Amino acid sequence: MEKESKVFFTDFRVTQDGGIEAKLKKLCRKAGIEQIDFYGKFTAIKIHFGEDGNLSFLRPDYARAVAELVRELGGKPFLTDCNTLYPGYRKNALDHLDCAQKHGFSPATTGCQIIIGDGLKGTDEIDVPVVNGEYCTKAHIGRAVMDADIFISLSHFKGHEATGFGGAIKNIGMGCGSRAGKMDQHSSGKPEVNQDACKGCRLCAKECGSDAITYKNKKAFINQEICKGCGRCIGACNFDAIYNPNGSANQELDCKMAEYTQAVCYGRPCFHINIIRDVSPWCDCHAFNDAPLIPNLGMAASFDPVALDQACSDLCNQATRFDNTQITDNAGRGLKLTKDLWNDSSPESVWNMTLVHGEKIGLGTRKYILEKF
Repeated sequence: MEKESKVFFTDFRVTQDGGIEAKLKKLCRKAGIEQIDFYGKFTAIKIHFGEDGNLSFLRPDYARAVAELVRELGGKPFLTDCNTLYPGYRKNALDHLDCAQKHGFSPATTGCQIIIGDGLKGTDEIDVPVVNGEYCTKAHIGRAVMDADIFISLSHFKGHEATGFGGAIKNIGMGCGSRAGKMDQHSSGKPEVNQDACKGCRLCAKECGSDAITYKNKKAFINQEICKGCGRCIGACNFDAIYNPNGSANQELDCKMAEYTQAVCYGRPCFHINIIRDVSPWCDCHAFNDAPLIPNLGMAASFDPVALDQACSDLCNQATRFDNTQITDNAGRGLKLTKDLWNDSSPESVWNMTLVHGEKIGLGTRKYILEKF
């Protein structure tokens, strides 16, 4: 591996016919996507279709641009994502496809088919060895993802309540995991409830992915035997009553995501694209999106997912912050703000561990050269 990886970046300024779609194609070509032999090859484009109610997911236009480029290069593209662990509109393939179509993703709008990677019920998976894995010896990955000859990640780069930010590694590692794979990654920690702080609002129970939350004396109680450790309840609580007693849980989650990404990408041609816009502090898996933390910055691409996420994280940290965001709320609750955007937004995250561990296992390097145009 080279000492530094190249990351190519362009902003959203356009003064030419074709607009952002043409500029995205140009970005991919400058980043070297034509080095991949696409001719006749099945090409998975991993994207997040957005939970119903969320409006910050990537528009179908970005997927269409990438799919058109793959076709121009001779490939056979398809869009893919795997089913969710928690209740919602993407918990099985039928609901998932309905949600995708509601958000504008269809063969007519994107120029390619949609295949839910882990099948109807989230059980169509392949156990893939994790090269250099320290937390996982194998990863449970959606079968269609691994059947593809070439893999492209098209990621909405944004904040995340558990991992600090979500970019290429989050989109690949967590997103390509089957339901069993998602459980495997989330199994390091299970939240508990501070009974004194709980207001009995029941928002946490609505978000629970395993019906593990009941109420006794108008206070939430989490059944540890049923809980999957997904952490959705932590993000749902407006009173900081739910916490993770395992201080290493988020760190282990970050490391496992990097190892799952290694499993998906190892040994086949891969290319990665991050779109830095609508940088909400929350994952697109929620049925809402909070106000963005920073302005829309641009698009970046690289063969190296670690370098790509590191570069995009640095660009976000250098950006001017908006007022009236989750960070403003955290400051109002007494959190001492720093120059770390992700820590100020999600103080419980250990976001850099995804990158540190990814580099350690050979997924990529944190050292990069940023090429702007």
